[in-house]
Amino acid sequence: MLTTDPWEQDHLHEECGVIGVYGAEGAAALTALGLHALQHRGQEAAGITTFDGSDFHTHRAMGHVAGNFDSDEVIRQLKGKIAIGHNRYATTGETALRNVQPLYAELSSGGFAIAHNGNISNAVKLRRELVRRGSIFQSTSDTEVIIHLVATSTYRTLLDRFIDALKQVEGAYSLLCLTGEGMIACRDPLGVRPLVLGRLGDSYILASETVALDVVGATFLRAVEPGELIVITARGLRSLRPFGIVRPRPCIFEHVYFSRPDSVVDGSSVYQVRKRIGAELAREAPADVDMIVPVPDSGVPAAIGYAQESGLPFELGIIRSHYVGRTFIQPGDQIRNLGVKLKHNANRAMIDGKRIVLIDDSIVRGTTSLKIVQMMRDAGAAEVHMRIASPPTRHSCYYGVDTPARSKLLAANMDVERMREYIKVDSLAFVSTDGLYRAVGEEIRLDDAPQYCDACFTGDYPTRLTDQEDLEVPDQLSMLSERMI
Repeated sequence: MLTTDPWEQDHLHEECGVIGVYGAEGAAALTALGLHALQHRGQEAAGITTFDGSDFHTHRAMGHVAGNFDSDEVIRQLKGKIAIGHNRYATTGETALRNVQPLYAELSSGGFAIAHNGNISNAVKLRRELVRRGSIFQSTSDTEVIIHLVATSTYRTLLDRFIDALKQVEGAYSLLCLTGEGMIACRDPLGVRPLVLGRLGDSYILASETVALDVVGATFLRAVEPGELIVITARGLRSLRPFGIVRPRPCIFEHVYFSRPDSVVDGSSVYQVRKRIGAELAREAPADVDMIVPVPDSGVPAAIGYAQESGLPFELGIIRSHYVGRTFIQPGDQIRNLGVKLKHNANRAMIDGKRIVLIDDSIVRGTTSLKIVQMMRDAGAAEVHMRIASPPTRHSCYYGVDTPARSKLLAANMDVERMREYIKVDSLAFVSTDGLYRAVGEEIRLDDAPQYCDACFTGDYPTRLTDQEDLEVPDQLSMLSERMI
């Protein structure tokens, strides 16, 4: 199978989105709508689990939300006023229905379903210990480690067992759990992955992004705080702080690329932040050109900001088709190169003879940038410059983002000048780390106490990476690739 979208292959990818609905008629339908809004966070599979007061009901399927959850028959089978849903992005690990979430298990306390956004960075070590003690795993997902930790905990109540389980894990997580008593939501102490709380009439909605609240007509109440655990039952909503207080380090790349532009993250409009990143770029790396051209769609807000700050025209020099996915054509260089143009094509009338600056969100492997630059030159561009709305991506992410090995990251192996030569542009510049921090509302990055997780740029990981350090584990590499979240 040939993927005709190399742009998607050469971007960083969030691995999932989650949404939960408590106390609403048609909870499954609302959850499905929310998953539609979060489709950008995971396109490989989706699932919904509901509870009707006595039984749990689950439907999981490979592919997009549309086509799997648009059927009245499917929604009718998902009975109940409580539901959690999950979108999954494929990683290099196994693609199989058994890894699609929510995952469900029958515990001694009753049914337990869980949906997870993030990555447990000591999952390999924990899994080995659990298997040694007799646990039998049904998936290759690190999320299942949490289920087994809950099941084997010696604490009496399910809530205490859940807290006990989370105190044993490292890494990043935003979790939604469904039990016979109600719903549990939790965000890791560093707040790496996002989670927000909303209200719809007398019902509560929890989701990865505010855009999911907008789509279902819910009112945004607040972000779930880092380290906060929320329990919702018939008695109401309780907020607990079972973990020690630490300085939060939310993922800064949510602002750069992952979140939808119409979402609000950490109190800031993602769209406005991306425009401010573009303005920072214009101040830090101006260019003597005729026009600003965004790489669609992720480069558009930053390109608008760059154009407004520099006073240069903004033009759509690349046109994207939103109706092309994959094609079952045998790979070959000629067909592959033609397939590229199915998704993105140069707007030759705007490009021919012009000096342009391309604005993109990041450079990962560099293959996308190389193709885009060549496309612009083939369309007659007199000069092609490139500006990137994030610092160079030099390190892999271990907190729930699908990134290549560091050896495949262009910026980990080349300085900016060599990168410029590789992608064949006339000039290349990235926004500085401090410039990125200014755009998201911080004056500068504080090296002694950074306000965000920016490890993909700086290598400053906010937690231990036990599975990376414990290289003697025989199945280490295969397990690390299973970040099925």
